[in-house]
Amino acid sequence: MNKHIITLSLYFGLFLFVSESVAQEIKWGKEGSTYYSAVKNEIFKYTFPNSQGELLVSTAQLSPKGQKPLSITDFTFSKDEKKLLLYTNTKSVWRLQTQGDYWVYELESGQLKQVGKSRSASSLRFAKFSPDGSQVAYVSEFNLYKEDLTSGKIIALTKDGNRKLINGTFDWAYEEEFACRDGFQWSPDGKRISFWQIDANQIRDYYMINTIDSIYSQIIPVEYPKVGEAPSPARIGVIELDTKKLSWMNIPGDPQQHYLPRMEWNSSEQLLVQQLNRKQNHSKIYSVEVTENKARLIFEEQDETWIDVLSSWENVYGLTYRHEFTWINAGKEFLWFSEKDGWRHLYRIDLTGKVTPVTHGKYDVINLLHFNEKENLIYFHASPDNATQKYLYKAKLDGKGTAERVTPVDLPGTHSYVISPSGKYGMHQFSNSYTRPASEWISLPKHQPLDASQSIASKLPANQGSKTVEFFKINTADGTDMDGWMMKPKNFDPAKKYPVLFFVYTEPWGANVKDSYGVGRNRHYQGDLAEDGYIYISIDNRGTPAPKGRAWRKSIYRKIGRLNISDQAEAAKQISQWPFVDSTRMAVWGHSGGGSATLNLLFQYPGLFQTGISMAAVANQLTYDNIYQERYMGLPQENLEDFVAGSPITHAKNLQGNLLYIHGTVDDNVHYANAEMLINELIKQGKQFTFMPYPNRSHGITAGEGTINHLGGLYTQFLQTHCPPGGR
Repeated sequence: MNKHIITLSLYFGLFLFVSESVAQEIKWGKEGSTYYSAVKNEIFKYTFPNSQGELLVSTAQLSPKGQKPLSITDFTFSKDEKKLLLYTNTKSVWRLQTQGDYWVYELESGQLKQVGKSRSASSLRFAKFSPDGSQVAYVSEFNLYKEDLTSGKIIALTKDGNRKLINGTFDWAYEEEFACRDGFQWSPDGKRISFWQIDANQIRDYYMINTIDSIYSQIIPVEYPKVGEAPSPARIGVIELDTKKLSWMNIPGDPQQHYLPRMEWNSSEQLLVQQLNRKQNHSKIYSVEVTENKARLIFEEQDETWIDVLSSWENVYGLTYRHEFTWINAGKEFLWFSEKDGWRHLYRIDLTGKVTPVTHGKYDVINLLHFNEKENLIYFHASPDNATQKYLYKAKLDGKGTAERVTPVDLPGTHSYVISPSGKYGMHQFSNSYTRPASEWISLPKHQPLDASQSIASKLPANQGSKTVEFFKINTADGTDMDGWMMKPKNFDPAKKYPVLFFVYTEPWGANVKDSYGVGRNRHYQGDLAEDGYIYISIDNRGTPAPKGRAWRKSIYRKIGRLNISDQAEAAKQISQWPFVDSTRMAVWGHSGGGSATLNLLFQYPGLFQTGISMAAVANQLTYDNIYQERYMGLPQENLEDFVAGSPITHAKNLQGNLLYIHGTVDDNVHYANAEMLINELIKQGKQFTFMPYPNRSHGITAGEGTINHLGGLYTQFLQTHCPPGGR
């Protein structure tokens, strides 16, 4: 077997092989001292401490007879690591490539066999081995199947699935807002499969219209529950594979007033299920005894605002992301996040409901990376002293003592880690606003590079550039500090006054102000903002998901479109008084929630900004999906006035200055109806503006030949025309 040495690098938090053009996720070996990855459609095995790559499966071995080699999107091992399940020929389902074909490769025999061959091409989702590796289960066209790998026999486990009755996966809203995609699990003994069923029959369709691929328009329906509409009823079924008996788990509560965002086997007879009420401020965890079909409440939590099922700090758009219970103490306890003491901390919860704090203090645990019961140790990301940065910390699993920083103190910025199952090794990535991303393999707990010649420290001289981005704070009238960054023009002259471009998002799902490489870049501007003489600024207001504690994040409850906008406006007013700022040349832009903020800033504070560029904006909060909007705003049946007051369309009559408004016509996320509603209102109010619809483009406005270049040209020309560059 030939051996190859592959260099591993990191870029913006994604694992990349420098010889490969796409991200490849590391797959850890079960013993914790090896990992696997796909490089140019071959599988390599790496062994610590030298991390040299050994070819495990070649392209030739992954070439079906008479066909081209498989193009590997993802792969998983059977539990005994004797078989590979290969994911290929993928198609997107909304955001991600979660539909495709699967093949099984047996490492000992070299046999390569397609799974689900009788199903439609690229129709399989979330295929996974049974615990003993003898079978594979998958979803195809909204039904569950299992296939015997020896005989090839396929058995349909459900038969009633369709676009409106969804087995083993989820509807649009569950996927978008809870990151729920993979909707079934094998029991640990392989005798049962549990799965979600989503009933979207009562959810009305939103009709997107494709008008460019045919001389007759084509209707694209999306099951989309608007804010104010009841959730799609969800239930959990368990199939006994020997008898094919299907039982629906008896979980208390009205399915039309609750969500079921998390489910997992604890043992072969017990499921844990999280239930969330419609307002998403009351979470319950049930232990479900499957054979008796009885649910017992073991833990519940309430909040005056909302309870996060997931956070924006998680990689929820990763292909293999799953909500998982983190089990400890031989399945008698699990680890759980809560903000009940004012900060996001980790707790141990046992099956009787006893809660034991693991972390504590005035800081947020960003995410858990690793735990080791034998060593009484956890590793996690946190940044107690600077919300724009991120570091590795450790603490005791029993909750005693205080957290300790592991990341070296001489590297300020953003650090990300992936830690091996053994806890002995980790992939460490570092960048800051003036240092390009670099990575290294380290040993833990001493945080020593495995190869000094390839360490981050050795790469710093080549990776560090000039400090073109400045971080600053804005203090509001009520004493709130908001973080911001600023990129000044090149050859900056403090005696001159310069135009300012603000970049905004402002909502609870995103923060802009981070000390990481690439901050200060503008993906649409064709040219160099600094070279052309613009000041570029972004500020994170209250309600953005910065690690600043519960009060900071939850202050925006029922105030989207008001608190975030007033914070941004107050910051802009202060900045307009800076001696080098030209208050007559102030512009603002944003996409999605940032597009909404751009509109609200123009409409609610007319004259503060002379120019705005808004993309894919929610113009009317009553048009967005129920899970997101009700989580942060409540129910319109109870507080409609908050939705109205926070919607740009309410204030459109106040528009002054120059507005460029952009929307994709088949945006499944923020529907194109927002654009036409707002356009209609602006026309009614006699307001002049510039509008650019992008035909058949979705929320990102990136697909389609020429789109990115056209959008960039439009953006740049509009900005330069209405907010001219350069110092005066």
